[in-house]
Order: sequence, then C-alpha cells, then structure tokens
Amino acid sequence: QVQLTESGGGLVQSGGSLRLSCVASGLSFSQHDMGWYRQAPGKARELVASFTKGGDTNFVQESVKGRFTISRDGAENTVFLQMNSLKPEDTAVYYCSAGRLYTSTNLVSVAWGQGTQVTVSS
Repeated sequence: QVQLTESGGGLVQSGGSLRLSCVASGLSFSQHDMGWYRQAPGKARELVASFTKGGDTNFVQESVKGRFTISRDGAENTVFLQMNSLKPEDTAVYYCSAGRLYTSTNLVSVAWGQGTQVTVSS
C-alpha cells in the first residue's frame, strides 16, 4: 500500500523556521519525482517546489525562493522542506506528492499525503 505521511507543521512566529518531513511507504523517492504543495484557506492548491527522482530541485516558487529548500534522505525514504524566514502569507496546509514530472511544474501524482498545517503569526 502506497502512503505518504507529512509531519513537522505547527504554529510559528513570523521570521521563524519549520522543517516539514514526508515519509514514503510502498514507493521510493529514488524512483518517483515529488512535489511540495500548499493550500491556503479559500485558495487553490499551488506547487511550492518540485524535486526529481535523481535528487535535483527542479522548481521553486518565486515567493519562497531563498527561504525554502527541498532535500532528501534516501536511506530513510524521506523528503524534507526546510522553511526559513516564514511569513504570515506562508500559512497553509502543506502536502507532499509523488509521481512523474512532465515539466518542472507538471507533476502527475500517484500518491498524496494527508497534509500538515503551517500557521505563521505576525
């Protein structure tokens, strides 16, 4: 059974940091591309960053460039999203997804996590 599980969300003050984790079971991040998405209240889900199965960061949304970084621990089959200098507008539910990247922003997903809430207070 394929499962993605996010963790690491929470409440943080503006300027703070959080590290989100996405653990995969039933699939390997070395064989699947992946993406971190977020959905703020009343808004559509958006791609924050994508990461290839080869281990390369493929896309980072302009609004988070220089603040968010994707990395992967292959041995643990885990992908991380390090978020620094957080802003209130980063408040959203963050999701990870695995699948195939057809372009840097077009991930055809085969699995989604349940999401983790990130709230940034001003």
